[in-house]
Amino acid sequence: MADLPIPELSGMTPLQYAAKPNINHMAQNAVCGMVQTIPDKMEPGSGPANMSVMGYDPNVYYTGRSPLEALSLGIEMAPTDMVFRCNLVSLAQTGTSSNEYENMTMLDYSSGEISTEESSELIAAIENSLSSDDLHFFPGKSYRHCTVWQHGPGSTVLTPPHDISGKIIKEYLPLGDGSERILSLMRSSCAILKDHPVNIRRREKGLNTADSIWLWGQGTKPAMADFTKTYGRKGAVISAVDLIFGLGRCAGLEVIEVDGATGRLDTNFAGKAAAAVKGFASGLDYIYLHVEAPDECGHHGDAPGKVLSIEKIDEYIAGPVWRYLEENRLNTGEDYRIMILPDHPTPVSLRTHSESPVPFLLYTSGIHAKTGIANYCESDAEKTGVRYESGPALFKAFIS
Repeated sequence: MADLPIPELSGMTPLQYAAKPNINHMAQNAVCGMVQTIPDKMEPGSGPANMSVMGYDPNVYYTGRSPLEALSLGIEMAPTDMVFRCNLVSLAQTGTSSNEYENMTMLDYSSGEISTEESSELIAAIENSLSSDDLHFFPGKSYRHCTVWQHGPGSTVLTPPHDISGKIIKEYLPLGDGSERILSLMRSSCAILKDHPVNIRRREKGLNTADSIWLWGQGTKPAMADFTKTYGRKGAVISAVDLIFGLGRCAGLEVIEVDGATGRLDTNFAGKAAAAVKGFASGLDYIYLHVEAPDECGHHGDAPGKVLSIEKIDEYIAGPVWRYLEENRLNTGEDYRIMILPDHPTPVSLRTHSESPVPFLLYTSGIHAKTGIANYCESDAEKTGVRYESGPALFKAFIS
């Protein structure tokens, strides 16, 4: 959700601009401030950011994004396996006379938010044509998939495709150990995908096609401390993103999937809130509820969409979950805490992640904090002077 001032929003950030009465009501009586979720000298990826917000130090536990996604998909991994994220991306020809792969432009890192059903067909075709004894492709959700390479290299320089939207890919192709094989796979995928029936149908509908695979985010199988053993509380994760499910499984948390949860602006906001309420009613103590929509809007440079996603979070998630917990407190005397924050900024103007600190609110029932603010946003949170230098430090304050 965190961002920079945007001219079309009267110089405000989406958080400043959005109507969010429930969140702002909490913020008035909450501890509010800033937190540095991305460790120093670490890339501002969703993996280390969410791990940090969950209370786990990425410097200790983070081994890469892809193995977390592989775990969420139930993919078996040996300690020596290297796992890569495998995006299906849309590429466009540039104005040059050459149609070589390296002169293509990254048109869309998500292939037009391709459906899981369509992409599963495409990854099956890639597996059938490009797999080998030591390398295989596994379908995930939408445009996000996994490649597992036995004894694969971990030092290859690979670029996240969402970092290069609209750019010619030549300067961002794989470099270093294993790069020739990875680039060969990416190039070869174009011929397989070009006239696949899925892409023919998408082309006829005027939709972005999946023109190439794009490998990045490699890592090995992680091992995180068990959440229940560490904190003595039963918990769960709710999301539409494989990465979050992988983090949850690594931490020994229950994974709750919600029908209609897409990771986009059309996600089932209300369904996520209902799942959280049901989880608490069933005896869970802690729920990590993740919404991807503001991040996706940031990557697409969609300021109005980002504002709308924040407003939907407020109306359909923050409000209903807060009301349930408050009613439960009145009926049972059980106090509760709610913490709201982004995992990292995804500024609309940059269309990629930033390592800047993010605003948080920590609401404790029955307590009126002196650092409350009228509008939950970056500038007001920073003015409180409250700052945590890491996600795990903030999480300890939340869970204590």
